[in-house]
Amino acid sequence: MRRGFRAGTAVFLAASLLSGCSSALPDRPPPSARAEAPLPQGVADPAVPPSAVPPEPACDPRASLRPAGALPPPGRMPSGSTMDKIRARGMLVAGVDQNNYLFGFRDPFTGRLAGFDIDLVREVARAIFGDPERVRYVVVTQAQRLTAVNGQVDLVANSMTITCARRELVEFSTNYLDSGQRVLVPETSTVTGIHDLGGKRVCAAANTTSIQAIIDAPARPVPVSVVDWTDCLVLLQQGQVDAISTTDNVLAGLAAQDPTTKIVGPRFSDEPHGLAFARGATDFVRFVNAVFDRLRADGGWMRIYNRWLRPTLGPVAAPPPARYRG
Repeated sequence: MRRGFRAGTAVFLAASLLSGCSSALPDRPPPSARAEAPLPQGVADPAVPPSAVPPEPACDPRASLRPAGALPPPGRMPSGSTMDKIRARGMLVAGVDQNNYLFGFRDPFTGRLAGFDIDLVREVARAIFGDPERVRYVVVTQAQRLTAVNGQVDLVANSMTITCARRELVEFSTNYLDSGQRVLVPETSTVTGIHDLGGKRVCAAANTTSIQAIIDAPARPVPVSVVDWTDCLVLLQQGQVDAISTTDNVLAGLAAQDPTTKIVGPRFSDEPHGLAFARGATDFVRFVNAVFDRLRADGGWMRIYNRWLRPTLGPVAAPPPARYRG
């Protein structure tokens, strides 16, 4: 009950801030009303392809750097390591989302950031300091994720798909969540998948793999990009787009915020998720992969999954296995 109320509060706040609504969930206007409704700042209609991602090279996107050995005790990081510098600073700096319900969102009851990605960051802080609270969160948009690790934050935890192209720009942890792209539509829609959206407006966050997948879809939908995922939800509620398309884990959070929507169609992409790091921080990548190995082994990953995702995505047998390249 509390989670449902929290979701309703989140979508009420999003609608109020972005569309000026002062009551509960807005009525969904017909397509003819689209031109009259205000657009959130940062909307691109139609969207442009992600500019920060180079052409896709060949690699195994799930293969990360192997842990260097057993984890050191908290507070006793190897001298001169990236982790020791973080320990000396007294705080892990993490780039996160605050508009991705279930993964990285601001709890309206506590004002604190919460979610699946936030809990993973807390476990990294626990391994370095022995204290999961030693984190300074920096909110980054989808478009900022690939650049934030270059001096602004130590890592990015923002429902980020691991791709070979992105590997040219950042380093990734092992895959911590298997996902794939699907479609979210109003519950009254007859759309059954991306193939039904030819010529229709489909929303996703700017500079994401989701926008590129919409652009590449054979049905040729019209991609519409926004700054944050809640902007997509507001546009769908206003009738300014016909659907939202991204990974099903993000869609689950949006659907939980608006019970008048539904997720349709099979996955039409393969999207492993990882934490992102600066290319030179290979020791930190190996360290975090050791943290993730421990979470897989001691049930920590499953506890985090069951807390945040099982109610909407259903049970899973086990976390994604680690895959290493050296």
